[in-house]
Amino acid sequence: MAGINGFGVALKRGDGAATEVFAAIADITNLTGPGLSRTTVDVTSHDSPNAYMEFVGGLKDGGEVSADINYQPAVHDVLVDDLDDDEPRNYKIVFPDEAKTTWSFKALLTGFEPSAPYDDKLSASLTLKVSGKPTIAPGA
Repeated sequence: MAGINGFGVALKRGDGAATEVFAAIADITNLTGPGLSRTTVDVTSHDSPNAYMEFVGGLKDGGEVSADINYQPAVHDVLVDDLDDDEPRNYKIVFPDEAKTTWSFKALLTGFEPSAPYDDKLSASLTLKVSGKPTIAPGA
């Protein structure tokens, strides 16, 4: 199977309204995540077969989403405000595949780091901590 070009991926932020509207966080240059993981619970006992440790699945973690953006201070000031918000916000990642597959998740903005090198563009790095289970589905 051939790969899919990542060009055109979008990170969208919900507005929190009852009939929520999602707006793209413009000019994404790199996107990573969500980085799903889970813990394990050690259930080893003196009766474990062949003296091997035994485990069952523990809690799952939606991980983090990291995004690098072309930073526009007047447009992205709302992201800085999100750092003060204690409630997770709705986000979506929309992939550029034929089905427009989406990862939907609630997240807190936990990192916002702008960069202004003297010989390059304004940029910023965002870190979102996923709260709860992200869902993946074909787009509408």
